[in-house]
Amino acid sequence: MKVNVELSKEFSPPHVTIYADAITDEVQRVIDVLDEKDIPLIVQRENKMIILKSEEVYMIRVEGGDTVIYTENEKYYSRRRLYEMLEQIGTCFMQISKQTVINLSCIKSIETGFGGTLLLKLKNGSSDYVSRKYLPDLKRYLGI
Repeated sequence: MKVNVELSKEFSPPHVTIYADAITDEVQRVIDVLDEKDIPLIVQRENKMIILKSEEVYMIRVEGGDTVIYTENEKYYSRRRLYEMLEQIGTCFMQISKQTVINLSCIKSIETGFGGTLLLKLKNGSSDYVSRKYLPDLKRYLGI
């Protein structure tokens, strides 16, 4: 992809124009990044409602019917469904199984498991397996 940046006082506020012959995966990723809004997540802890920025979230997982949000050192609960949260949090997150979404910038290491499965270890010590259904998307993202 070719990128040009023109600086001028007449471009205030900034705007972006994309020239392409089709909307490819690469073009769609650029559009998604440019459209991304930092909508905070409202989570619950004991009797308090807490506001989290999406970059604070390492992983969101459904456990026993509850949606659990993992941050660096804490665990929060939400009444929202996993797919609703995935729509809200933006492009730096990826679903890796039916019950788990991870923040791609929080991956610390990847281990190969039995039968070609991948185990993702996050910077906060959490880990989860990537299911076969979501494996091609993750491999494409990682370039492997």
